[in-house]
Amino acid sequence: MRDLSGFVETRQQLLSLKPNHRMNWIGFAVAHHLNSNSSKAVEVLEAYEGTLEDDYPPENERYEHNEMLLYKISLFEECGMLDRALEEMQKKESKIVDKLSFKEQMASVLFKLGRFDESESIYRSLLFMNPDNYKYFIAVQKCLGLYSDNGQYSAADVERLSALYNSLKEKYAWSSAVKRIPLDFLEGEKFQEAADNYVRPLLTKGVPSLFSDLSPLYEHPGKANILEQLFLKLEDSIRDSGCFPGCPQKEPPSTLLWTLFLISQHYDRRGQYDIALNKIDEAISHTPTVIDLYSVKGKILQHAGNFTAAAALADEARSMDLADRYLNSECVMQMLQADQVGLAEKTAVLFTKDGDQHNNLHDMQCMWYELASGESYYRQGDLGRALKNFLAVEKHYADMTEDQFDFHSYCLRKMTLRAYVSMLKFQDRLHAHEYFHKAAAGAIRCYMKLHDSPTKSSKEENDEISKLPPAQRKKLRQKQKKAEARAKREAEEKQEDETASSNSSKSGKKQHARPVDLDPHGEKLIQIEDPLAEATKYLKLLQNNSSDSLETHILSFELSMRKQKVLLAFQAVKQLIKLDEDNPDSHRCLVMVIRSYNSGLCY
Repeated sequence: MRDLSGFVETRQQLLSLKPNHRMNWIGFAVAHHLNSNSSKAVEVLEAYEGTLEDDYPPENERYEHNEMLLYKISLFEECGMLDRALEEMQKKESKIVDKLSFKEQMASVLFKLGRFDESESIYRSLLFMNPDNYKYFIAVQKCLGLYSDNGQYSAADVERLSALYNSLKEKYAWSSAVKRIPLDFLEGEKFQEAADNYVRPLLTKGVPSLFSDLSPLYEHPGKANILEQLFLKLEDSIRDSGCFPGCPQKEPPSTLLWTLFLISQHYDRRGQYDIALNKIDEAISHTPTVIDLYSVKGKILQHAGNFTAAAALADEARSMDLADRYLNSECVMQMLQADQVGLAEKTAVLFTKDGDQHNNLHDMQCMWYELASGESYYRQGDLGRALKNFLAVEKHYADMTEDQFDFHSYCLRKMTLRAYVSMLKFQDRLHAHEYFHKAAAGAIRCYMKLHDSPTKSSKEENDEISKLPPAQRKKLRQKQKKAEARAKREAEEKQEDETASSNSSKSGKKQHARPVDLDPHGEKLIQIEDPLAEATKYLKLLQNNSSDSLETHILSFELSMRKQKVLLAFQAVKQLIKLDEDNPDSHRCLVMVIRSYNSGLCY
């Protein structure tokens, strides 16, 4: 509901009734914070501290008090009272047991105060604790004035950054981050040299995720070409001499395998699928037992548009390690992409809790599966099942919203205040999540398709049946009743089988029987009088939470045109041009709305 003023008032009443309860003080402070009154929240916390003994907290409450102090310091920082925040940290350091959070907050406050040397010193001490944390490296760069949001640096800054990371590399030689980050700002020959030094040991070790690590570099102009030259140079050298260029040490035979593996992914990324397939086939011939090779070949085929072959390769990879859940999930995704929904479902339930229960996927909130399944049914024209999957995802988000109520009293009692406030802020932007956006967009497309090609209502079907001769009418009625009875019987039998399976599960524990799904194929979902009204409900959610998405405004345009609301269609086109005037869909919608306006027609 987010009735924040009412929340403040209620918390004040609770505090007045029981001022000796810590939770009431903390709840009152949090209420003011959520109501955008951080300074008042600080006053409440300080008033609460005034009621405590000097030797507080006892040993068993040190962590809870630590959380309250860190929360109070974050409020000072949020209010811009940085000197007060620093003073509080220095004064209460002995009572704060979470030293990592304390150091991070201290460094942040010092940086905001402009005391960059002191902030840098703390971040360097944090690097000593965790030299693979990218945030600490970026923070050190910011303290030195060597950070750019767009990743563009002057030649002088690149020299200083190179010197910085060379010194850090000497201190943290085992760190992967200290070797990877320079690839983002180096250019030309220096980039090639750094990439060469970074790639070689990982090819020798055989790290399958190497290309995923390097893939962001393909967004930088020219770096993809340099990487291609480097990879081919390494391949040629290993083929000719069994060594890397300029290195007398012989490489193991697996190095050529992982080099081919990397090159195939490189060409796949650049859209050169024939070369990518040749390289991955050679790698498979080299060592046919490496599962990752089949997974990557499947992805190359998928990107090339051969979804059926991609699904077959993914299934072959899965069969090589039946205990690998990731391979199973990849296989299911490829099968759904190839519109093999039945086979995908049978494969997916191999890893569900109860063995063969499709409902368990819904209970686990397996949204990627429901989205991919919904998209597959939509492509096949089965709008009922598509809608059922899309709306199932929407229900998961409704459940998440409802589940937050379990945490209100718990977090205040356990004093996990920073996590609690973070959770509430997450809930405020919950419907901006990618999966909800996909589900809502899919549902809107289904409803628009229902509007364009409406299904016959039961009344229309009855009218048509009444026009038939009595003998045919009676025969058709009997056939319908038999079909309904058979569908109900099959649903009940399936439910009984699933219940028996769950009762005889590995754990041996008796499970609660699930209610029978009376609409397993979503037939009732498509029997609606006004599909566009249903679509509008989800469009409003997208407009409120995903207004920066092109798809939101494309759907708004198409829905407005169907509702013959040209002004709203113009507004959608205006937003499309504002977001991306070069996008083909922006031009398509603009042409369509002008054409419809000039002709006085909307479809």
